[in-house]
Amino acid sequence: MTSTSTPPGLARFNGLAESAARAALREACASTAWADRLLAARPYATADDLYAANDAVTAGLTAADLAEAMAGHPPIGRPKPGDPTSAREQRGMSGASAELKAEMLELNLAYQDRFGHVFLVCATGRTGEQMRDAVKERIGNTPEREREIVRAELGKINRIRLARLVEED
Repeated sequence: MTSTSTPPGLARFNGLAESAARAALREACASTAWADRLLAARPYATADDLYAANDAVTAGLTAADLAEAMAGHPPIGRPKPGDPTSAREQRGMSGASAELKAEMLELNLAYQDRFGHVFLVCATGRTGEQMRDAVKERIGNTPEREREIVRAELGKINRIRLARLVEED
């Protein structure tokens, strides 16, 4: 997802009023601190600069910032009604069998009970089975290990969402 030229969407994003730019960033990630830090670094010369800023800011989010970001993500298999972003990202679950959906619900609840937050995975391009396998694999992690995986997954999700934001005309 690297780009060396300034997409028209990036120029548009750079030129948005602060409130509109903040709203666009908050749609990409629910963390106030993340949005504020990316907003403060505008204008971005290239999309790569924006992605690098995302990576740096995501790496520095506090536990509270991560919790705020995760609160903006629906559980896997249950995209927010009327939210095309979560529906698109979780497309791999849309055609899943009733059994897989029920298993995913059970795993989501077990994960949330263990870690205190939604299971976060970059679902784009993953099948329902791959998402199920990911939660099964990660549920045994220590909270510290899982927090770092969540941070990495959040960074991937944010990059995909930022790319959509700045590559649109």
